[in-house]
Parts: sequence; structure tokens; C-alpha cells
Amino acid sequence: MTDVLFPQISQKDPEAQGTLATWFADDGSAVTEGDLLAEVAVDKVDMEVLAPCSGTLTHAAEEGAVLVQGAVIGSVS
Repeated sequence: MTDVLFPQISQKDPEAQGTLATWFADDGSAVTEGDLLAEVAVDKVDMEVLAPCSGTLTHAAEEGAVLVQGAVIGSVS
């Protein structure tokens, strides 16, 4: 199992936060390494979250959740 992490958004502030805006892959769906899984919103910038490997995606956070960078938002197994 490989964790899907909220991207690093600030090197200066380890507690920097953003919002999990949208899941593009459904919970339980098969994904391929590099697939677009989700989009996160940070200030006025949106960032993509890509699949770190191939397998089955499990969501660990819901859309709209405010999370700290590095938080686990899902996993691929």
C-alpha cells in the first residue's frame, strides 16, 4: 500500500494548509501510476495530485476537507 499525500505547499511553514477540492478518481477505482487523482486548492492556486503507483484507490479524506501539507488523503494498493 502506498499513501497518497497532500502536496507540499510551503517549505517555510510545515503547518501550511489547503483544501481537497475535487476527487477525479472514485473510491475503489483502479488507477495507473501518473493518473490524475485529485485537485487541491491552496490560496489562489490549484494543484494536481497524481497516482504514485498503479492499483486500487482508497479515499481517506473527503472533498472540502482542510488538510495540512503531507497529510494522507488516500492510498493505492
